[in-house]
Formats: sequence, structure tokens, C-alpha cells
Amino acid sequence: MEEKRLYKVTSNPIVRVKRDTRSIMLDVIIALLPAIGMGIWMFGTGAVIVLASSVISCVFFEWAYEKLMKKTNTVGDLSAVVTGLLLTCVLPASSPWWMPVIGAFFAIIVVKQLYGGIGKNFLNPALAGRAFLTAGYAAFMTRWMVPSALAGVVDGTTMATPLASLYGSDALPAYYNLKSMLIGYIPGCIGEISTIAVLLGACYLLIRKVITWRIPLAYLGTFAVLTFALGKEGYDSLNWTLLNLASGGLVLAAFFMATDYSSSPVTPKGQLIYGVGCGLITVLIRYYGGYPEGATYAILIMNTCAWAIDALTRRRQFGVSAADVKEEKAKLAAEKKKAKEGAAS
Repeated sequence: MEEKRLYKVTSNPIVRVKRDTRSIMLDVIIALLPAIGMGIWMFGTGAVIVLASSVISCVFFEWAYEKLMKKTNTVGDLSAVVTGLLLTCVLPASSPWWMPVIGAFFAIIVVKQLYGGIGKNFLNPALAGRAFLTAGYAAFMTRWMVPSALAGVVDGTTMATPLASLYGSDALPAYYNLKSMLIGYIPGCIGEISTIAVLLGACYLLIRKVITWRIPLAYLGTFAVLTFALGKEGYDSLNWTLLNLASGGLVLAAFFMATDYSSSPVTPKGQLIYGVGCGLITVLIRYYGGYPEGATYAILIMNTCAWAIDALTRRRQFGVSAADVKEEKAKLAAEKKKAKEGAAS
């Protein structure tokens, strides 16, 4: 007699909320305003030109590709605007107007649309666009404008970032301190200079439940622990860790880039593993690589591992045992074998 299994049937484990892609993207846009606003205040016209070029290009390329391929127009969901804003955040204000256009083309067409559009890209479009520009236009991507707060304090129109000084041979200048990094009185990419502004936007996303704490906490926590343990000669461990957390695009990357829905794991355990991996790779690049930032490539590397992390950490289906899964796999294998034998005969 065939064994019968009894399952407890309850309401489906689904939470229904009145949220769509547009409302989520609108929340991200609002969250990015403090960081971008601080960048415009510090860098002026240069930041505005990069912002306009980036957003307009992203929207245009999405519209043009979908028009050409006769696909449903998705410009209205604001995802292209978000990509343009994020790309702005990771570009120097000294970038010529055509650089965001190239970055937008790579982000929207190559990384997003060629893989099927929103939700199907396996890399973060904005970071992929930044990495592409860094590979092709390194001279422009490492030229940092002097912020208005340091006008008259330093000579020239460009200067090194705090992160470059921290990992370089020269001592950290006196005008680079934890306070200036938190407020944003430093050179750098447009959206990353003010840690406080980024954290304000991050708090908004957490309150609105657009993102969860798992990836950012695992990312920043892993980075902080490893940086504290490794340290650097000439700095006490705590100060060294805080300076690293506050400089560069680490906080922006942890809350706005690593949490991208399409390119990060969806399982709770997977998100923690993903965040730990991002933190570990960022530390390795900063300490042992030739590139002082590290966050961009750490996230892109972990993006490629997201599917595997999800596969290893996904929950078992409700009402399905391991024996059921094994039996189903055996049936599929038998059907494939039978189909091959029939085709051969």
C-alpha cells in the first residue's frame, strides 16, 4: 500500500503591500538627495553637469533601446533615473560631460537591457559603469576637484583624496580628520564625500523598509573588524578603523550599491554571507591591491556569486521533504534519458 503523507495546510506565507517598482525607486531617489546635494554644494557646476549628463543619458538609452526592440517602455518606473543618480554618486565632479554618457550606455544597454531589463541583470549597473570608465579613462577617474570648503587651504584645482593619503607613503594632512570626512569637507566622488549625508539617506531606506540591515551591517562589520585587526603603523587601531569607514565610498556602497535587489541574494543567510564577502574583498583590495577604494570591485565580484549563495542558503519548500526532491530529480533524469533514447532510435 502506498504510504500517505499528511501535511498541515495553513494560509500562504505571503505579505501583501501596496508597493511597486516606481514607489521603491522614488524612495531611493529621495534617499540619495542629501548625498548628491552635499556633492553639488562642495563642487558646484561640475557636479551639476555630471548629474544632468548621467540621468538624461540613462533615461534616453533605456527609452531608445526599448523603442528599437519594440519592448514595453519602462522609463516610468524610475529605475533608469536611479541608475543615473547612482552613477553620478561614484564619479568625480571633474569628469567631462561625455564620460557619464559612456558610463550610462554601458550600465543601461550592456549590463541591464541586454540581460533582459530590470530585475534580470546580475551586476549592479552603476558600479559596472564606473568600473568600465575606470578601466578606460583612469586619468579622469582619479582627478579630484578641491571642494569649496578647502578653497584657499590647498594650492591648485585638484588634490589627493583622504583614502589615497591613508594608503600612500605620505602622512595624512592635518585638514583631513574624522570630522571633515563625516561632514564632507573632502575631495572624492560626488555622492560619497559626506558620510553623514549618506547615513541620512540610509536611515530613510531602512525606515521605509526598502532595504534590510543584513547586507550593510555584515559588510561594514566585517570591514571594521578586519581593519581594526590589521591596523597600520602610525595609527592607533580605533582611529585607523574610523578613518577607513568614513573615507571613500564604503558607506555609500554598503547601503545603496550592495543592496541592489537584482544583483544580491534574497535569502537572509545569503545576505549575511554576501555582506561578509564584500567586506573581506574590500579589505584585501585596500591592503594588498593597487587601488585604494576596493568597494566597487568587491561588490561586483560578489554580484557574480549571488546566485550560488542563494542556491546554498535557500529554504526548503513548504510540504516538500528531501526524499520528494530526490524522487523528482530521479524522475526528470529518467525522462531525459528516455527522450534521448527515443531520438536516437
